[in-house]
Amino acid sequence: MTAPDPMRGFRGVMSAMLCLEAIVVLLALLVVAKSDGGLATWQGWSVGVFAVVLIAACAFVSRPWGMGLALVLQVVSLLGFFVVTALGVVGVLFGLAWAWMLWARNDVRKRMAEGRLTSQQPPADQS
Repeated sequence: MTAPDPMRGFRGVMSAMLCLEAIVVLLALLVVAKSDGGLATWQGWSVGVFAVVLIAACAFVSRPWGMGLALVLQVVSLLGFFVVTALGVVGVLFGLAWAWMLWARNDVRKRMAEGRLTSQQPPADQS
């Protein structure tokens, strides 16, 4: 029996984080709708397109370049201050969440290399 791959779990968490971010970005459309031009402005279109790109990125997190794509999208999200201030705030919050997730990922990798994960421990004797 092979040990479970903890990195597979991180791919699922990354996909979930991108989906949650897309939902929150779509909520920024409510802020854009209350602005002067409404949803038909470049701000409305850019928020909508960015949400679709976030959802589409979920399909690529298992690729070798998937993490890079997710991090580029976080930088784009931080640049949201130039589109709608609320989008920039969302970018800061999710940027912090991604930073924590990357720290946790590196911690798990370090523990894997040291052989300290629970799944790497020999089973206890049942005598």
